[in-house]
Amino acid sequence: MAEFCGHKKSTYQEDQAIFPTRFRRNLLIAFLCFTIFFPFLGFGYLQYLAIIIGITIIAALGINILTGFTGLISLGHAAFVGVGAYSSALLVSKLGFPFWLALPVAGVIASIIGIIFGLPSLRVKGLYLAMATLAAQVLLNFLMFNWKSLTGGVDGYVVPTARIGPIVFDTDNKYYYLVLAMVLIAALSAKQLFRSKNGRAYIAIRDRDIAAEVIGISLFKYKLQSFAVSSFYAGVAGSLLGHYLSVITPENFTLTLSINYLAIVIIGGMGTILGSIIGSFFIILLPEFLNIIIRHLGDIFPYLALSMFYMKMILFGLIIVGFLIFEPKGLAEIYQRIKKYFKLWPYAY
Repeated sequence: MAEFCGHKKSTYQEDQAIFPTRFRRNLLIAFLCFTIFFPFLGFGYLQYLAIIIGITIIAALGINILTGFTGLISLGHAAFVGVGAYSSALLVSKLGFPFWLALPVAGVIASIIGIIFGLPSLRVKGLYLAMATLAAQVLLNFLMFNWKSLTGGVDGYVVPTARIGPIVFDTDNKYYYLVLAMVLIAALSAKQLFRSKNGRAYIAIRDRDIAAEVIGISLFKYKLQSFAVSSFYAGVAGSLLGHYLSVITPENFTLTLSINYLAIVIIGGMGTILGSIIGSFFIILLPEFLNIIIRHLGDIFPYLALSMFYMKMILFGLIIVGFLIFEPKGLAEIYQRIKKYFKLWPYAY
């Protein structure tokens, strides 16, 4: 009996399906079941990490839309996350907005700021655009530090507890499910975006911007739209982060965080939704594993205790450089190769 090697698709709808195979659909269902029941396992610190990973995934999806899918580099993503955090906090505490309304409005405010700083993308790209977005990071961070009447400066700003109707998200268990729901909405929305006309325009601009303009794609419209969507994701992530931390300071949204977001999409895989998810897990959990390794080394070699922090940063940097050299397409590409191997096994082609 003949069997197909790979996946046969005979219609456009099958080719564009969100879950093209039964295996992928079942794998997602199994993963969702695990995430739903994860809080009942009773891991307090791991639950905290899961919440941070979820918020990071939302922010990473935003930077991947801009950098991975549209080809516009940004070094100011953390600043837009900060705009979302402060906007949500001010809307709830000063203007009396309910959290469920402040969350998307914070995203809209961040997207407006993103459009303003995205204007240079119409004239410059590459390193020059990176410098323009770096200026956004520096300027917004400066305002967070010095506009004390609005942000509290280095003393921080106390963020009210998130609540939706009678539900108060005052424990990690409750907040975990809120973040999980937002991650699902953000990931499915991003997946749907790149099955639409706008998403395909982003990809065309990334691949050949001049050719895209020749065939009628407005660079002005879609570049600014990409900045807006990316910043909206950042604003939503910032709102969730601010209400979770309870107190936010400018130190939460520094250039280092922007670089980490870029590292996530590079290591996870640029231009893939899966890459943002895998990369977020990797970047958040890697320092935890390095801490364990360094701690054990410190027990064996006590004289290394003073240099532990620097050793961790060196190892972290070496791992990122290793990915850039040996696997520039990221962890998502490794996953695709493994999947193709088992799909075609025992054949070598």
